[in-house]
Amino acid sequence: MKYLVCNAGSTSLKFKLYEMPQQDVLSTGKVERVRSTTDAIFHYENCITKEKIKLESQSIPDYAEGINKYLSCLLSASVGVLNTLDDIVCVCFKSVLSKGFYGVHELTDEVLAGMEEMLPVAPAHNIPYLEVIRLMKKLVPGARLIGSFETAFHTTIPLERRLYGAPYEWYEKYGMMRMGYHGASHRYVSEKAAELLGCRNFKMISCHLGGSSSLCAVQDGRSVDTSFGLSLQTGVIQAERTGDFDTFAVPYLMEKGLSLDEIFTQLSKNGGLKGLSGVSGDLRQVQEAADAGNERARLAIKVYVNGLIKTIGAFYAELGGLDAIAFAGGIGENSSMLRQRVCGALRHLGIKLDVVANEQNRTVISSPDSTVKVFVIPTDEEAIVSKQAFEYLAEH
Repeated sequence: MKYLVCNAGSTSLKFKLYEMPQQDVLSTGKVERVRSTTDAIFHYENCITKEKIKLESQSIPDYAEGINKYLSCLLSASVGVLNTLDDIVCVCFKSVLSKGFYGVHELTDEVLAGMEEMLPVAPAHNIPYLEVIRLMKKLVPGARLIGSFETAFHTTIPLERRLYGAPYEWYEKYGMMRMGYHGASHRYVSEKAAELLGCRNFKMISCHLGGSSSLCAVQDGRSVDTSFGLSLQTGVIQAERTGDFDTFAVPYLMEKGLSLDEIFTQLSKNGGLKGLSGVSGDLRQVQEAADAGNERARLAIKVYVNGLIKTIGAFYAELGGLDAIAFAGGIGENSSMLRQRVCGALRHLGIKLDVVANEQNRTVISSPDSTVKVFVIPTDEEAIVSKQAFEYLAEH
């Protein structure tokens, strides 16, 4: 049975085609710079023959063109892996947020309406997903469409850690509470950590760090707290998002002459590492600037690291101890500098890094005498999404 996982971003598309239930990856695809008519990039790989295609300077003005390009490759006589699109039993999505739907669901009109209702909370995510879901419904009409919502993993967080100190009526009427995201990644990381620890009873902190960053406190494989709030704009600072921000700073800035749209644009697109450093939202470029003597870049890294330390410390207190910390995501998996700074500041928790293992991005980067294990776990959200979709369809 062929399951296609589609991951839609504001300017990107990612694909992974699985043979289920074995979870063998048959093909992958990626489109960068969707909506560009001159410099979009298309990647395709037949994972059986290892044949690859990379096309640059492409015109991919919309999601439909990007999807069709990948589907055409799947059917290609030279690099394809399918005879017909009817072979695709399910198209599954790492969907983000739908009002009243938190787990794995068939993407019915009711579920899509719930996604539309939450557009003000997750516009950068729900808008592309709604468009791509509706396109897939037309382009692969024989497949069932399944959404694995990012909030699902966090439904086990106790209510006292989810509620804001806002009027309780807001929670009752509007569902105002901490939702939590990156659920597929944190679930995958916690499962791999359980394998590495050799047990199911453990306390760990999963750090998904990349363009979008969040931390999750995990106890016995279940989420018990997360740094994200109602939206994906909160928590630790991110590439371009500010993270936690005083709500009463908004009317103050409006009194200074900034419009509401301008404020929210700055907070979501020109904040975080980019806004602090004045260089970029990419930590690699910020680090290069810092190494070259750029003081704002140095400060941006310090603010980012400090936010991670504070959140880990809070989760440590809530968990009542710690067996492991795991780093995932583009930054978490690749920045030995970031991991060294964070773990170095947490030595008092019994964390000791193996310097060589950390520099080499090994799976276990803690030293043998560290009382807390430190892991680097390349996340695989698509594996979780395909697995959950398969389990859902087996019961429905």
